[in-house]
Amino acid sequence: MKAIVYEEYGPPEVLQLREIEKPVPKDNELLIRIYATTVTKYDCWMRSCTSPPGFGILMRIASGIRRPKQPILGTELAGEIEAVGKDVTLFSKGDQVFGFTGMKSGAYVEYICLPEDGTLAVKPANMTYEQAAAVPQGALTALYFLRKGKVQSGQEILVFGASGGVGLFAVQLAKHFGAEVTGVCSTAKSELVKSVGADRVIDYSKEDFSQRGEAYDIILDTIGKSPFSGSKKSLKKEGCYLATTYGLPRLFKMLWLRLTSRKKALSGLTKDTPEDLAFLRELIEAGKLKAIIDKRYPMEKTAEAHRYVENGLKKGSVVITVGHDE
Repeated sequence: MKAIVYEEYGPPEVLQLREIEKPVPKDNELLIRIYATTVTKYDCWMRSCTSPPGFGILMRIASGIRRPKQPILGTELAGEIEAVGKDVTLFSKGDQVFGFTGMKSGAYVEYICLPEDGTLAVKPANMTYEQAAAVPQGALTALYFLRKGKVQSGQEILVFGASGGVGLFAVQLAKHFGAEVTGVCSTAKSELVKSVGADRVIDYSKEDFSQRGEAYDIILDTIGKSPFSGSKKSLKKEGCYLATTYGLPRLFKMLWLRLTSRKKALSGLTKDTPEDLAFLRELIEAGKLKAIIDKRYPMEKTAEAHRYVENGLKKGSVVITVGHDE
């Protein structure tokens, strides 16, 4: 089967299309024929072995000191179950599914074996494979942090980085939970953020949101670039600052904020579950949540897709379509 493999860290050109052996499912596993996967910022970090400031050594240890421990990237997928192990009871051959492999990666392939109790769910009936593949990482991350911040109806929430893979889902989910949402993004992406439900949009290239004199119950930073002092000032007395990604200097500032005020600052690794993915599927099928796809690339142009994601201009998700030789 075809796979995108990298055997050394570096620029997108280290990604190579290779033929590797098709996997065989274990007793508790599903063999999934992948039709779509994605390129995320996480994939780019892993490929280049870069990380937010202060975490370089930990990144290198986790991903491999000299070369990648996992030579196949990709965390999101959508496809059809081709075979099941003898102990599988939750899924059947022919089920259309979408899922998230998390830090294990491995989705840049034509076929993948995953345990039936992994973060998998039946694909939303009103989505294509490409749309479904664009959901898991961004939506699960947004859902986890909004719940961690105890989002409630009537709250004022600001989403910094509202046009990205996490940000667009954060806007939609916050609206679903009844919040008033302000999105922060660039000029070119303002209309997109409005189209998914943001009540207000602030163009960061023209205005610093923290200078408006407005206070928020929750500030969700999806890219780790919000002005921290300004964010602190813009939180209500018992408000909560949430960071889905952050460098070590920002983490120290968050810890200090927690120690010196009643304001909260929370971060951490996302905990994804199949139940959460099923919840997202219900919202999608009810028309309350949608995926935004910026660009699509065939599997053989995965390196080009990585270059596009790294330039910081993407809106929503970048999808890799996985063709199969019949």
